[in-house]
Amino acid sequence: MAELEPVAITSIMFLSMLVLMAMGAPLALALMISGMGSAYLMFGPGGLDLLLASAYSAMDNFLLVSLPLFIFMGLVLERSGITDALFGMIHKLMGSTPGGLGVGTVLICALIAAMAGVSGAATVSLGIIALPAMLKRGYHKRLVTGTIMAGGALGFLIPPSVLMIVYAFLARESVGKLFAAGLMPGLMLAGIYMVYILIRCRLNPDLGPAAPPEERYTAREKLQSLRHLIAPGLLVATVLGCIIGGITSPSEASAVGAAGALLLTATRGKLSWELMRYVMLSTTKITGMLIWIAIAAVFFSRIYMGLGAGMMISDFIYDFSLSPYTVIIFMLVSFFVLGMFLDDFAILFITVPLYIPIVRDLGFDTTWFAVLFILSMQSAYLTPPFGYNLFYMRSVAPKSITIVDIYRSALPFVALQILGLALIVVFPGIALWLPNLLF
Repeated sequence: MAELEPVAITSIMFLSMLVLMAMGAPLALALMISGMGSAYLMFGPGGLDLLLASAYSAMDNFLLVSLPLFIFMGLVLERSGITDALFGMIHKLMGSTPGGLGVGTVLICALIAAMAGVSGAATVSLGIIALPAMLKRGYHKRLVTGTIMAGGALGFLIPPSVLMIVYAFLARESVGKLFAAGLMPGLMLAGIYMVYILIRCRLNPDLGPAAPPEERYTAREKLQSLRHLIAPGLLVATVLGCIIGGITSPSEASAVGAAGALLLTATRGKLSWELMRYVMLSTTKITGMLIWIAIAAVFFSRIYMGLGAGMMISDFIYDFSLSPYTVIIFMLVSFFVLGMFLDDFAILFITVPLYIPIVRDLGFDTTWFAVLFILSMQSAYLTPPFGYNLFYMRSVAPKSITIVDIYRSALPFVALQILGLALIVVFPGIALWLPNLLF
């Protein structure tokens, strides 16, 4: 009976956490309460001392300094008006091609991902700017909403990704190496989206009609519109070059990016007290949320690892003689299922401390597994019923687009993400070529 006690307490931990979250408790509070209750049940009053040790362990990492600065950078750029200029450029360059605005929207999402590092920035800003413009030009509502949501999710994979930074903190990985690993898969996935849009619009031009003759531009006008790429391109190249090239640490590069975002916004005449007030308050709220989640999650993971959760899973793998790739597939399926109900940071803090030692023991590259995890989180953001990008889109979409339309529009892109995931599993070099070259 004593052998079953850790199993029972582990079950209580996860069930109590899920019940608390279903009742509307914040993730940090749900993790903290379930962790403290389990620590007391298992180790008595002394188990609560782990909370203090976990708080110190979570905060004793200089990498966390980069989090608020990258969040600040993304929020400043979101309010800088640069998305308007980029969409105007895409309209001039690609509007005459069937599906061209959809392809261009994916390109803008990839660029915003490289500047902002979060999914919501691209989804909301392009939902406000690109969605009505494309609907006005006759694009099908499901193609438009699916494109914007899937493109917005590229913020997970294309560096500098906030989720990658937190992953690196938990797994004790190199941020620069993870950024390099995410770049090629991110561009590959963007390319898959673009090919899909072009093929669908070639087969059925009514889904994404070409611009009428009066909205087409000369080669000179198209060339002039490229000037809008110069400033954001320099910012992205500087930040990523500093990190991947080893010139600065991620924390120092985040400061460079934040200063560059302020300079870019100022040159566009958008820098104001109201913008700074919004950005500072939002950065403080988001960072505070992440720090509390980090403390609670480190405490929670220490408890269930102390209960032998890792050993239980290892014994399960050994008892059933599961092949290494079968284990990886089970892990990916667990990410997919959890993504239907939990947010990305909840899944990250719950699963990564448990899975990473097993991945190492199986002989897999943990950088490769990090890319698989991030790709899975992209799917989680588009998966009904609780994908975050679905709700971001609902918040900005007109009433003529129903929640059913949004759900249905996401499904083809979830399938494309699963295709991208399968390609990374079969061909690990897609993710590992660049980090192996640079590191």
